[in-house]
Amino acid sequence: MEEKNIRNFCIIAHIDHGKSTLADRLLQLTGTISDRDMQEQILDDMELERERGVTIKASAVRMMYDAEDGRQYEINLIDTPGHVDFSYEVSRALLACEGAVLVVDASQGIEAQTLANLYMALEHDLEIIPVVNKIDLPAARPEEVAQELEDLLGVPAEDVIPVSAKTGDNVKAVLEAVVRQVPPPGGDPDAPTRALIFDSHYDSYKGVIAYVRVVDGVLSQKDTLKLMATGAQVDPIEIGVFSPGMLTTGILRAGDVGYVATGLKTVHECRVGDTLTTVRNAAAEPLPGYQQVKPMVFAGLYPVDNDDYDALRDALEKLQLNDASLVFQPETSQALNFGFRVGFLGLFHMEIVQERLEREYDLDILATAPSVEYEVVLRSGETITIDSPAELPDESVIEEIREPWMKIQVFTPQDFIGPIMELVTKKRGVYETMEYLDASRVMLTYRIPLAELIVDFYDRLKSISRGYASLDYQFDGYEPGDLVKLEVLVNQQPVDALALIVHREQAYHKGQKLVSKLKRLIPRQLFAVPIQAAVGKRVISRANVKALRKDVLAKCYGGDVTRKRKLLEKQKKGKKRLKMIGNVEVPQEAFMAVLRLDED
Repeated sequence: MEEKNIRNFCIIAHIDHGKSTLADRLLQLTGTISDRDMQEQILDDMELERERGVTIKASAVRMMYDAEDGRQYEINLIDTPGHVDFSYEVSRALLACEGAVLVVDASQGIEAQTLANLYMALEHDLEIIPVVNKIDLPAARPEEVAQELEDLLGVPAEDVIPVSAKTGDNVKAVLEAVVRQVPPPGGDPDAPTRALIFDSHYDSYKGVIAYVRVVDGVLSQKDTLKLMATGAQVDPIEIGVFSPGMLTTGILRAGDVGYVATGLKTVHECRVGDTLTTVRNAAAEPLPGYQQVKPMVFAGLYPVDNDDYDALRDALEKLQLNDASLVFQPETSQALNFGFRVGFLGLFHMEIVQERLEREYDLDILATAPSVEYEVVLRSGETITIDSPAELPDESVIEEIREPWMKIQVFTPQDFIGPIMELVTKKRGVYETMEYLDASRVMLTYRIPLAELIVDFYDRLKSISRGYASLDYQFDGYEPGDLVKLEVLVNQQPVDALALIVHREQAYHKGQKLVSKLKRLIPRQLFAVPIQAAVGKRVISRANVKALRKDVLAKCYGGDVTRKRKLLEKQKKGKKRLKMIGNVEVPQEAFMAVLRLDED
């Protein structure tokens, strides 16, 4: 296919605005998939993706389309992940395209993720085709949403394409707009080969399969290829295109989107954003924008049954084959025994990994409260990074602790501005700007510590705005804060899995709440169990779980009082001894209590 007849585009949208359904209709319309093989969300091949209605892994597909101008076009659709946690993957997918179809729900209008991805697409200088979806809904207001898009993009409202991806109504107009408006790729077929890796997955027979967009030159199965960031060299097992299954072609030319089966054993050697070139005619410099993805949220994952430790490690290793952003290392806890400290891109990523471990690998796991990575400057001048409260050094050797801050944008109807501002201020948020998008919708911009964002912020934002507010966030840098380690002692023993790093102002309040919750959750023993919250050497809150009473005087129905006193003294000594050697089992609910401190 000539380069002038190739079109590469992606679909960007907020979660649940109908991106995958529109992709289904495009595949049907171009005859890429027969009606017999058709199923809903064909590009979302993971059970979890279908259930939650959100794309977790990017995918690509080649479609051949006979346009109204009488020519046949090769149209490559790159389906991008739909959640803010995967924004780096989205940025790589956008770099592989020349155009983007912006899908907006006709009943909900523009939301946070829509704008975040739109700005990213505009940064990459993509041609934007605005589409209003779900016009068949009773609550649809396509004219109003088209007006919103006109105000945002400057595209006349009458040029916004109204479609119903569910019924297939007017979907052909989207393909015509792609052919007409998206420019053909502008690579040089005679230059040294450069191909962008925008995603990858692991295949047990072919090794790592890299999803690539060839920018310059030609990728051939006969050439030895080299990854420019990692330096790894590979002899490709297979080169081909997605239609939507893998179809071997043996060669990919400038402008093509396809795959390379590398035979590599881990995705760590074949990272998203890296550049593939040939060893024989190597490119002088890689394509711009590559960075190593860094986990932002860390949590301890422990098997409920200690015998499942090896099974959990194997399951994490298998997940890591497909997901280079997942990092883990062994960890030991006094309360929970052996487990792993796992790093995630965000809370949604953590939720997905946890659910996949439980479903696909049939494991019962317990996750500790998520924490973030802190930079600790010691008095000696050395800077260390820690991702668990248990790793925090003694207060006496710390100069300062720096925590990660995020820039957040909250989109909300104006009725909820007051409660949302109150919520963000309570979470140590710093107000920046407020912009009116139209007569009734507002965008609030704040800066907020990541530690405050990861626990229950999103749930509470949704509940106070009755589901109307949406959120987007980006990393903004590290800042010093007055932070302390809040330790919990049960029967004078510190429980490392319950420790938290909190702001000094919140330490007393949070310590008191945590102690009160644990008092209700820890079962009574034969001796009194003190529960204490401490900052450094100072106990800031305490509660006692009362002892179970055993009536040792039941058999004394008469006789001298000294007999009774003797028995009571004997019981007192026994309880004292039991308290010294007694082991208090902390139930699983107690570890989850840390996550729900602000609920009541």
